[in-house]
Amino acid sequence: MKRLLVLVATLLVVSTSAATASAGPHAPVNRPGPRLSVPVADLQAAVKCSPSAYGSHREVALFVPGTGVGPDEAFSWNWFPALDRIGHPYCAVALPGRSVGDVQVSAEYVVHAIRYARAVSRGRIAVVGHSQGGVSARFALRFWPDTRAMVADYVGLAAVNHGSDQNDVLYPDGNGPAFALQLKTTAKFIEATNSRQETFAGISYTSLSTTHDQFVTPAGTTDVHGPAGRVANISLQDVCPHNASDHITIGTSDALAYALAMNAITRPGPANPREIPASLCSQQNMPGVDPDTVADDLTAFLKKATDVIAAAPVSATEPALKPYMFARS
Repeated sequence: MKRLLVLVATLLVVSTSAATASAGPHAPVNRPGPRLSVPVADLQAAVKCSPSAYGSHREVALFVPGTGVGPDEAFSWNWFPALDRIGHPYCAVALPGRSVGDVQVSAEYVVHAIRYARAVSRGRIAVVGHSQGGVSARFALRFWPDTRAMVADYVGLAAVNHGSDQNDVLYPDGNGPAFALQLKTTAKFIEATNSRQETFAGISYTSLSTTHDQFVTPAGTTDVHGPAGRVANISLQDVCPHNASDHITIGTSDALAYALAMNAITRPGPANPREIPASLCSQQNMPGVDPDTVADDLTAFLKKATDVIAAAPVSATEPALKPYMFARS
């Protein structure tokens, strides 16, 4: 009898372990997200919206900047004036330390910003993330399921969705800024972000990339994997072969990237390149960009990002994943 009980207990342990392994170590996709750990006052201060966002029936665009810059450096000389010109509502979120720390903390700001933008408007919103901003937005959608019903569109502009092998080369043994270690192709953070499923029902996903990207490589690491018809992974050069946009300009000044993003935001479904006029291939700058100052604006953007990244604290290892990311927490 004793042997039988031991055998039954062993079988239960084995079967339970097998079930856990088949499900993977990460939390189920519909488990409610944790309470935000960042003080409410800090979260509230980080979100700013245009007057047109309040009570708007249009799809409010929520901008999430990339590494090393805030919303002013990233969007005040391009996207904001472009949307002001056409009366399109928008919000933006400033991430802590200009996004050079733990991306898990930055994502909490994005969660709050999604909830806030949805609350002040009358419809679902579009999340537009450049570089790191694109993956922190997807992390928010993955681990805070309540945000998914608030979002109609996700638009990634050279988003580091599957990490960058440049980070693998630069920081093979750690000793780098926290965000850089989290955005390696082998990072636990990237694995968690893409765990179980990468897209969610009801959201249209548009991920834009450029073959001239000098920071996010290899090609395809920006792609989002999901059902056909709800996901569009678009290289700018597949639409306009001679497009010269790089990692910075795809999110700040490129006319084609702007047109594709707005195509996604202003119509059902992800961006459709066939609806972009061929004449756009001859345009370099998006609306809102001043051709007389764009070179200086881009230089200032890059200098700010470079200076902030250079001054970032160094981590010996990738920040540990938060307990809420695991199936057993």
